[in-house]
Amino acid sequence: MHDEDGGVPRRAGLARRGGLPRRGGLAGRGIRVRIALGTAVVLAAVNPWTVADVAQAAAPVSASAPASASASGSASVRWTTERVAPGVQVRTGVIRNTGVTPAWTVTVQAPAVNRLTGAPTWAPLSDRTWADTTARQLTGAGFRPRVERVPWEGYADTPRGTMGWQVRVGSYATQAEAQSASQAVTAGGFRVAVEWTGYDGRQAADRQSVHVAVIDPAAFRGTVESTHDSSVADRETTSEVAARTGSLVAVNGGFFITADADGVQGTNAGLAAYDGTLESMASGTRAALILADGGRRARIADLSTTVTARAGSSSYAVQGINRVPGKVRNCGRPGATPTELPRHDLTCAEADDLVKFTPRFRAALPEGAGTQVVLDATHRVVSAGPRGGTVPAGGSVLQGIGAAADWLSAHSRKGERISVREDIRDTAGRRVELGSRDSIVSAAPTLVKDGRADIDATAEGTLDPLDLSFGFAWSNVRQPRTMAGIDRWGRLLLVTVDGRQPGVSEGFTLAEGATFMRSLGAEQALNLDGGGSSAMAVGGKLVNITSDTTGERPVGDTIQVLPPHHN
Repeated sequence: MHDEDGGVPRRAGLARRGGLPRRGGLAGRGIRVRIALGTAVVLAAVNPWTVADVAQAAAPVSASAPASASASGSASVRWTTERVAPGVQVRTGVIRNTGVTPAWTVTVQAPAVNRLTGAPTWAPLSDRTWADTTARQLTGAGFRPRVERVPWEGYADTPRGTMGWQVRVGSYATQAEAQSASQAVTAGGFRVAVEWTGYDGRQAADRQSVHVAVIDPAAFRGTVESTHDSSVADRETTSEVAARTGSLVAVNGGFFITADADGVQGTNAGLAAYDGTLESMASGTRAALILADGGRRARIADLSTTVTARAGSSSYAVQGINRVPGKVRNCGRPGATPTELPRHDLTCAEADDLVKFTPRFRAALPEGAGTQVVLDATHRVVSAGPRGGTVPAGGSVLQGIGAAADWLSAHSRKGERISVREDIRDTAGRRVELGSRDSIVSAAPTLVKDGRADIDATAEGTLDPLDLSFGFAWSNVRQPRTMAGIDRWGRLLLVTVDGRQPGVSEGFTLAEGATFMRSLGAEQALNLDGGGSSAMAVGGKLVNITSDTTGERPVGDTIQVLPPHHN
């Protein structure tokens, strides 16, 4: 159940023990451990809990789950732990809930209106009046519908109580049977979706396959860094980067662009910094993992970015780094339409837009209307003219459209200096200074803050309480996820959970992800990119089962745990 303040309560004993072994245990003394343990064995060599404790903590159930779905289930888990290197440990487990019987069903969609654009759309749930009316219509058409209440999860910035109501028809053993039944419902004049009830966050999942990497900076002598390899305008699989770099453990990183309509594929859709250089700006204020001094010091904070170009006494706000002018993936920038607020998986527009390109943008520069200024290593104007070409080695490029193009044209005399000041700050106003061995990976939302579940889904743009057509599947439905956390001893936790695999692994909701990270002892945690992007590689080999039918997905940036003396 949830606390009245919206946090998820700690389970007895977990807060004291932290979920991971204290330094000085077997892992801390450098003893190789690879163990498969049954459900009745105490994990003394791996974890201070019994397996039953781990299962209880790692298999969160929503407070509103039906009693028949949750209370009757019995959770168990079998963990395998491998010491990859001194200070680096990887744990693999499958959380099973017996007595849980998910099935395929047909969910009726509700007519809705996109709150930002006013365009008609569909939502997987609506209010009780719609649900009751729809159920009567289905009954009159010869179907046997059921109406299901959907509660709000324990988000920090959404309402409590009932989120809405779903109307469903049937329970089927196979997807094919549900698809066949859906055709009859569609023929009756309803819009439907075929769904697996095991993805519902309001009942226990039958199986969830998780991988947990624990990196202890007190024992590990290598580095942990976020990287986009040599080009921010590129996509590679997590395991490809891991194999080439010789990393010990790797996971996928932040959000990135996957379609030409949204910008240059592979470029980040949020804050990113590599080797001490800011390579992409934040989408509003969103969660970020800061890996300072090669990962020796890590922290999680909500970060924003302010970048300003200055020529003499005149200045102009830069709204993007290494992205197409006029296109802001995930929104969150001043002047953007239809919203200046973060909005996940939405591309907003900027009519007046100034964008900086760095040497890591190793692709053809965007073309089109506007002005481009090429700067040398000392930030002096080399040339000005139409947009296009490439970023010169050691230099940079500014592109402007609208009023930004006018400003550039007025300050682009050859030899004139145009400096660019970059400012990264957390919500307390503290500035994040980047050193040469620092990197930042960002996504959304925050999951855990100060040891408590603190999911700011609305503020970070993953859910909209005023528009149920947006964010429900992404937030409230179980999905493959990648998460990062930091425990009280400064250990970094990198976690993947597989999903979209009925009967194999169903993933986590955001709330379940927060609870799971707390069960590991995380004091701070955030959600990274997920879905088909979720991947973990150990020793350069993919160890989880990704959800894309075409195989491991090429992604933007990744987090790599690199051995000592890595070049």
